[in-house]
Amino acid sequence: MSVEEDVMKIQKKLTKMTSDDGTGQEEALELLKTLQTMAINLDVLTKTRIGMTVNALRKSSKDEEVISLCKTLIKNWKKFLSTPTTPGKESGSSSKSKKDSSKDKERKDEKEKDKKLPASFPPQSNTTDAVRLKCRELLTQALKTDGENPNSCGSPEELAEELEECIFMEFKNTDMRYKNRVRSRVANLKDPKNPTLRTNFLNGVISASRLAKMTPEEMASDEMKKLREKFIKEAIDDAQLATVQGTKTEMLKCGKCKKKNCTYNQLQTRSSDEPMTTFVLCNECGNRWKFC
Repeated sequence: MSVEEDVMKIQKKLTKMTSDDGTGQEEALELLKTLQTMAINLDVLTKTRIGMTVNALRKSSKDEEVISLCKTLIKNWKKFLSTPTTPGKESGSSSKSKKDSSKDKERKDEKEKDKKLPASFPPQSNTTDAVRLKCRELLTQALKTDGENPNSCGSPEELAEELEECIFMEFKNTDMRYKNRVRSRVANLKDPKNPTLRTNFLNGVISASRLAKMTPEEMASDEMKKLREKFIKEAIDDAQLATVQGTKTEMLKCGKCKKKNCTYNQLQTRSSDEPMTTFVLCNECGNRWKFC
């Protein structure tokens, strides 16, 4: 089995862990240690995009050891981005001195880079697809609705790219399913009545992989969730009332069809010392009404 296939298997496992709110950290640590021993090159990084997955785990994890190992892996993989092409063979002391000085310079540069770990890896995707670029632009604008967020895990551009990448990886194309998924994320992130979703994503409470797959019900604001619960409860009550066996009578007249073929039920809807409420159903036209 190739290194690329092994890395892809590990990536799938780590992707699930980035959306589990910090669970499974011991297994994640073992997988990260396995990655550390593998011969991963720039080609494997580009094809598998394991760097983005590891960085997403770094943001969502609360385990210090997992976070530290993620940073170490990303730091090591970053070297591939700045590695120069292999120079031709040189002889003599002058060539050795140049190599030594270049190594010293690289070490200093690495120390400076270590001070500021980038918010995402790779730093910039090289996609040229016009649809994907437009979707990233829309997601970025949605994340900028409230201006800058001091606790944000990354810039709106970086987080938008990461979110779009997760959506694209699910569908593998930019068809209508992909576009609808992006539109629903944009609408919910921009919703002024639902600032919690946007803040949680910016602050890393909700990972990109999780937000990419959330249902409209999961993304809805607290106000909308309460309203839906109310509608569901009312629907259940109506259904229960319809299934209660009533008493047929010809003493009541329907105000709609004027016929006396009715069925009624009596329920205690108020306090026990109050009279029961009578619910009437016309068996002819289906008209319903109630009286006390």
